[in-house]
Amino acid sequence: MRVHVVDPPAYTPPYDRALAAALARAGAGVTLVTAPFRHGEVPPALGYEVRETFYRRALPRPLQHVPDMLAYAAARRRDRPDVVHWQWAAIQELDWALTRLGPRGVRVLTAHDVLPRVARPLQTAGQRRLYAGVDAVVAHTEHGRRRLVAEAGVDPARVHVIPHGAFTHLSGLVPTPPPELAATGAGAGGPPAALLFGLLKPYKGLDVLYDAWRRLEVPARLWVVGAPRMALPDPPPGVTVVPRFVTDAEAAWCLREAALTVLPYRDIEMSGVLFSALGLGRPLLLSDVGGFPEVTAAAHVPAGDAPALAAELTRLLGEEDGSALRALAQASAAAAATSYAWDDIAARHLALYRSLGAA
Repeated sequence: MRVHVVDPPAYTPPYDRALAAALARAGAGVTLVTAPFRHGEVPPALGYEVRETFYRRALPRPLQHVPDMLAYAAARRRDRPDVVHWQWAAIQELDWALTRLGPRGVRVLTAHDVLPRVARPLQTAGQRRLYAGVDAVVAHTEHGRRRLVAEAGVDPARVHVIPHGAFTHLSGLVPTPPPELAATGAGAGGPPAALLFGLLKPYKGLDVLYDAWRRLEVPARLWVVGAPRMALPDPPPGVTVVPRFVTDAEAAWCLREAALTVLPYRDIEMSGVLFSALGLGRPLLLSDVGGFPEVTAAAHVPAGDAPALAAELTRLLGEEDGSALRALAQASAAAAATSYAWDDIAARHLALYRSLGAA
């Protein structure tokens, strides 16, 4: 079976590459079609081909999009893959039509985000038409499946729940501390650290975390690591902010050295940061929003509830013997090896493709 995994804007390189590698291990011939990722390293291509054919020129993305989509349609006519599995649409207002170009084949779309959070005119309508134009839609959670049916109008029979996989590509790296954290003595003993990692956006609840941190009843440190996409509030005492993209080696260090990764989101379907921590067997504290409650290998608090978050942070970071954190770490490692293992996820994708008529 020949499969194209397509992510034109390169929004999720770790996911794209983990899925492509797992499909290749299962015997599929896989080509990842994407754009160059300009924000750091990407996992190596193991067993599959990579074509970075989108957005190669130093022009605004909208000017390149239609020519690049037309070129990809021509490539599909040459390659004739059995399956085209779209991961993202870059411009939904156009892509509901552009993704239908080329030979028919089996078409699948993964709903990493069910609908745009802040939509441009016609963008939401375009996303709904995208869903209507494919043979199947993959949701990572039951929550996502419910939203696809209720909010996006997708036929329930065309929605298939296949979980996101745990990322393991950081486990083989030599961890390197970010200089901003090394300068504070991080990693050299002292109070335990909690970590908020990833792009900093309003829906991720940094303000809730800061409110909770001011209520903390035990000595601890907080590391906030990621490029900001919003105005950052003033941090409370005990917080170090690293406001930039970090390398994979720095990410591995942060996740390994932090006693706890905390994701106090107000809104989310699922999170790559969560699966990076799972893949390293690290303890997790999540808000109970979106698909997060379905991750049983984590502690949970009500979304937006700073007092509850402070109480749980105090409990986990202040426990003298660390047994609760060790239990969460063990649960993460077990989940990564079972519920969120990529080989099983690939098998489920291949079964879906075959059910849709792929050879």
